[in-house]
Parts: sequence; structure tokens; C-alpha cells
Amino acid sequence: MGLEESITILMVEDDDVDALGMERSFSKRRIANDIVRANDGVEAIEILESGKVTSPYIILLDLQMPRMNGLEFLAEVRNNEKLKSSVIFVLTTSKSEEDITAAYKQQIAGYFVKDDIGSNFSEMLDMLEGYWKIAYLP
Repeated sequence: MGLEESITILMVEDDDVDALGMERSFSKRRIANDIVRANDGVEAIEILESGKVTSPYIILLDLQMPRMNGLEFLAEVRNNEKLKSSVIFVLTTSKSEEDITAAYKQQIAGYFVKDDIGSNFSEMLDMLEGYWKIAYLP
């Protein structure tokens, strides 16, 4: 059993190769959830505020992006009454303690480094599946 089919995944990722790799991993695991992609934080905020992504949803967030990076996006979401309860997992290349600490201060659900996951992306998907089987979403 995969993620609940009613849960939409908002992927905030500017790198086409990384985004395609994540989509393929979901497909390979037969996780058929809708995936909506935003290329940066500005586009992600627009998508969330437009209602294109409805609750329940999770956000997979890269930090290194143009226009509005991931940390700026986190601050914007947490200061927005409508969006502040969003469940966000960071999936980035940054191993910086400063980035990790800053992200967790914005109440993220988890922080994953792409290089560490690499071909083990399926392990992260296992974690997400387990999380969503027992978690209640806002």
C-alpha cells in the first residue's frame, strides 16, 4: 500500500533531473499520488494560494532555488495563516548545519540530503509511507 491516494505531493524543485528522478521513483514504487511541481518558492506559494493543491498535501522542498529559496519559502509559509500548518520535508543538497537548524526552526517534518539518499530514495519513500499511515494531516 502506498501513500493515501488523496494526499497530493507538492514538489518544490528547480532541477529538472532531480524532479524527474523523484517522479520516476514514485512511479516505480507504484505510488500514484498526484504530484504538482513548482520550480521555486514563489511558484509554490502561488500554487498553494490558488487552491491548485488541496488538503491534505505534503511538500517536498529543495533549499537551493532561484527567486525564493527554500528557507525563504519556509518563512513565508509559516507566517501565512492559511498555510502555516503545511507538512514540509526538506530534500536538498545542503549539508550545512546552519541550513539544517534554520529549517527545523520552521517546524519541518524531516531534512534529507539528496547525496545521502542517492539510489536509496526508496528508503525515504518507505519512511514517508510509514509516516502517512499513522499520521493525521491538517
